[in-house]
Order: sequence, then C-alpha cells, then structure tokens
Amino acid sequence: MLLLDTNHCSAILNGVPTVLNRLAEHPEDSITICSIIMGELIHMAAQSERQRTNFQCVQALIDPTIVHPIDEDTAKIYGQLKAAVFDRYAPKDRKQRRRTSIGNLGIGDNDLWIAATAIQHHLTLVTADHDFARLQPLSDLAIDTWL
Repeated sequence: MLLLDTNHCSAILNGVPTVLNRLAEHPEDSITICSIIMGELIHMAAQSERQRTNFQCVQALIDPTIVHPIDEDTAKIYGQLKAAVFDRYAPKDRKQRRRTSIGNLGIGDNDLWIAATAIQHHLTLVTADHDFARLQPLSDLAIDTWL
C-alpha cells in the first residue's frame, strides 16, 4: 500500500505522464493519502487563480482515495519521531537546542505527520521530497519516488 505525498498528488493533477503510468500499475484501493496531504492540496487550490476548477480536481482525486486521519496512534509516532530527529540532528548544547525548531533541522512538521502516518499504517511513502530521507535512519519509513 502507498501513501502519496503532496508533490505526487500535484503531479497527478497536472497530468505528469511518468507519475500517471506508475499510478496505473497499482490497484485503486492501494493508493492512500492522509488528512495532512488533503489539507495541503486544498490549500494549494485555495491559493490558485482557478480555485473552483482546482477544488473540483482535488476532490476528484480525493473521492476514490483512502484518507488516513491523524489519530492518537499517529500522534504517538509523531512525538517519538520528532524526539528522534532532535536527538540525531539538533545541537547538543542545551541553549542552542531550545532555540532550534524542527524546521531549522530541515524537516517540516507536516512532513513528520505524513511520515508518522506512513509508519503507523505500514505504507510506502511516494514522495520527491528529500527531507524524508533524513527520517529513514530513525524509523521504518519506506520511501519511493515516481518523479
């Protein structure tokens, strides 16, 4: 089973042939997203010049797709993963560490939630975002890219 990241969902919406071909290789019920990705797609549509059309396209992508919610188990994995990121990548000096955000370490909070969802449901994350590679040594995150 696969969890498509926002960049691959965008590629599908934009008709990128290599992504569409790879998508066609998988049964529809093996393709998932999570509520974080859904929110990012809706945000992108809301910020676009063709909002109505883009909302319809996003909805057409989401409708047949399993959308994993963020729940208590996701939150536990997220918290453990974020702690592992700080242990591995944050400065060791306590003062510097307190002033360090997860974004300063090259990983966004949304990406941590997405990774936590993939780990929770034993999904392969399909992404072109290289930030996720930094999480692989810290977790069981499986990653693939179609771009």
